[in-house]
Amino acid sequence: MSILAAYYPVFKALHIIAVISWMAGLLYLPRLFAYHASAENGSMQSETFKIMERRLLRGIMTPAMVMTFVFGGLVMASLGIDFGSTWVWIKFVGVGGLVVIHGLLAKWRKVFEADTNQRSPRFYKFVNEIPTILMIIIVFVVVMKPS
Repeated sequence: MSILAAYYPVFKALHIIAVISWMAGLLYLPRLFAYHASAENGSMQSETFKIMERRLLRGIMTPAMVMTFVFGGLVMASLGIDFGSTWVWIKFVGVGGLVVIHGLLAKWRKVFEADTNQRSPRFYKFVNEIPTILMIIIVFVVVMKPS
């Protein structure tokens, strides 16, 4: 048994914790944007949303995403993943989608920071559904491991 394999349960637990933290942010930040889009630029409410959005993205979401990749990589290294399996590639595409959403949310946070948002609350409520769909796909393929 390799040294990494001995720590597999620890890596897996830390990976799951990081994913939960990242997903919480991916689901909450678009909802904050929906509320922020209704606030008047320059208002106390708008300024409060800016602080909340920045702290969520920089303090929770981005570190959780990095830890998701670190511990996910350690899980793969300790298990030995069969890259010929379809489920692995479906998971990678789903995770790639989450990374794209994360990047878009970071970009949109800067738009709110500059008071230049032109999108409606409804747009951000729609965006809020995308990480949920990707998460469902990822969980099903990881649990069911279709060939």
